[in-house]
Amino acid sequence: MALLNPIMRKRFRKFKTIKRGYYSFLILLITYVMSLGAELFVNNKPLVLYYNGEYYFPVVKFYAGETFGADYIAEAQYKELEKSEAFKSNPDNVMLFPLIPFGYNESDNQLSGSPPTTPDSRHWLGTDDRGRDLLARLIYGYRVSMSLAFIIFIISYIIGIFVGGLQGYFGGVIDLSFQRLIEVFSAIPFLPVLMLLASVFEPSILLLVVVFGLYRWIGVSYYMRAEFLRARKVEYVESAKSVGASSVAIMGRHILPNTITPLVTIAPFAISSSIILLSSLDFLGFGVPAPTASWGEVLSQATSNLTSYHLSVFPAVCLFVTLLLVSFVGEAVREAFDPKPYFRHKG
Repeated sequence: MALLNPIMRKRFRKFKTIKRGYYSFLILLITYVMSLGAELFVNNKPLVLYYNGEYYFPVVKFYAGETFGADYIAEAQYKELEKSEAFKSNPDNVMLFPLIPFGYNESDNQLSGSPPTTPDSRHWLGTDDRGRDLLARLIYGYRVSMSLAFIIFIISYIIGIFVGGLQGYFGGVIDLSFQRLIEVFSAIPFLPVLMLLASVFEPSILLLVVVFGLYRWIGVSYYMRAEFLRARKVEYVESAKSVGASSVAIMGRHILPNTITPLVTIAPFAISSSIILLSSLDFLGFGVPAPTASWGEVLSQATSNLTSYHLSVFPAVCLFVTLLLVSFVGEAVREAFDPKPYFRHKG
C-alpha cells in the first residue's frame, strides 16, 4: 500500500516532529471524539437511575414516564421525577446526572433572571436568549461543525478526485465536457441556490450537505486534473499500459497514490473553510435547522443582545481556537509532505 512505503512513513515521522501541528492534531482528535460522546458529559438525562430496587440507564435507553409511575407514555422527565414525592419517599432511590446536567435544547425554568443570563455557578458560561445552557450549546455545536465539515470534505474529495481524474487521464471530449460543466456550476452563486432550495424543501442537514457537495468538489477537481495530466505520460504509467493494465487499474493503483500529496496538504485548510462557511450560514439563518446547536446561531443571538457579552465572546473564542488548531495542523502537514526535502540531495 502507498501509505506504507518508505517516503510516506518518513513524512508521518516528520509530521510528529512538528510539535505545534502534531499536538494540535491530538487536541482536535481527542476533543472531537469526546464530543461524539457528549451525552455522557452534557445531558439532562441521568447516567444511572436507581428506582425502587431497579437500575435504569436513561442516557442509552428510552424510558416512558409510566415506567416511573407517571401518567404519560412520552419520555420521562427525570428532573421532575427527582423532585416528586414518589422518588423522595424511598431513600434508596438515586439519580446520577452528567457533569453538566443540561440538554443542549433544554430551557432552564429556574433562572435567577430573564434570559440570556451571564455566567454563574449553575450555568458556567451563562444561557442564551431561551434560557438554554450556553456551554452545552457550544459543545454540541462543536460536534455538529466538525462532523459536517468532515462529511463535506469526504464528499467533495470523492467527487473531485473522480471528475478530475477522468479529465486528466482521458482528456479530449471528456475533459472538455466536464470543463463546461464546471464552468456552469462555478457561474451559479452558492447562497442564492441554498436560499432557493431551503424555500422549496424543508431545511435539513441533508439539504445542506447536498448543496455543499454540489460546489465544494470543483476546486479538488482542478488539482486532480492537473496531477493526472502530468502523471499519465510518466514511465510507470506507460509501462502499465504496455502490459495490458486497464484504465481503472492504472488510475487507481498507479496514478492516484502518486498524485494524492497535494490533496493531503490542502485537506486541513478545506476543513477549516467548511467550518467558517457553515458558521456563517448558521449566523445568517441558512445553516443547520433549529433546534440543532451551532456556533453561528449563538453569534446571531448576540446581535440582538448586545449587552450579553457571553453570547459573542465564548462562541467566537471556540471558533477562533478551532480554526487556529486546524491551521497549525495544515501547516505541519504541508511541511511534512513537502517533496523538496526528500530530493534536495539530487539538485
